[in-house]
Amino acid sequence: MKIAFFGRAFDPAFLDNFKLLIRTLEEKADEFHIYESFYEHIKDQVVFEKPLRILSSKTIPDKDTFCMISIGGDGTLLDTITLIRDSGIPVLGINTGRLGFLSAISTEEILYAAKALTGGDYAIDRRAILHLSAPSDLFENFNYALNELSVLKRDNSTMISISAYVDDQFLNKYWADGLIVATPTGSTGYSLSCGGPIISPESRNFVITPIATHNLTVRPIVIPDSCSVKLRISGRTQDYLVALDSRSKPLSTTTELVIKRAPFSINLICVGHKDFYKTIRNKLAWGLDKRN
Repeated sequence: MKIAFFGRAFDPAFLDNFKLLIRTLEEKADEFHIYESFYEHIKDQVVFEKPLRILSSKTIPDKDTFCMISIGGDGTLLDTITLIRDSGIPVLGINTGRLGFLSAISTEEILYAAKALTGGDYAIDRRAILHLSAPSDLFENFNYALNELSVLKRDNSTMISISAYVDDQFLNKYWADGLIVATPTGSTGYSLSCGGPIISPESRNFVITPIATHNLTVRPIVIPDSCSVKLRISGRTQDYLVALDSRSKPLSTTTELVIKRAPFSINLICVGHKDFYKTIRNKLAWGLDKRN
């Protein structure tokens, strides 16, 4: 059994938990693969008793890897997606950050999660991702996002105009600071902070959410993810930013964007009896009222 790790620098208080994770996984794992940037952070503090392979930032894990474990917050897990790509390798997110919608395993649950993982007591949650199909080479060879695609103005002094089309039918011309096309997974991220709805992960939808729109009657809209979304941008400035999750690139206003659902999914590992509705209740503090 091969288990891969990717992560970011964490608080030293988490070190004992991480060692416990390794010791528990070593009961079943044959070898570990660790990305170099993460290994540099832990190499002087953690001893591995099973064979260890160090991966470069451009290496895709072997397809027979049992799982990838992401150590960090949701941003770390989003970066993990760019490493596993369409390999189908399941990802377990351990949250050492703040909110943690995707990295749902808390530090207190590590031993339980590790035993569930090695014992096969887990489920796979298949999450849809979106594909920036045009321009096809903007983000090298991985034009995909688990959360959202965002179009953002670069000049703070002026809005941009974004004409949106759904399956080549004109939807609206947005005068705004930007526009978000989010997956159900991304509906609890940037889109939510801009007033977008929360969509359950199994929904086959995209949500289109304007950012600080000039027309207050314009609201987010939910569309089937079988649709193709086309965006045309104009404005006083000649360039803007387009972002896929945490990656961004400048682009000219003459460039047309086409967004579709990707032909593959990202497999997230779920342990225990957690469910989406319980997660949003807890993470967003729903129902917490001193009167109750």
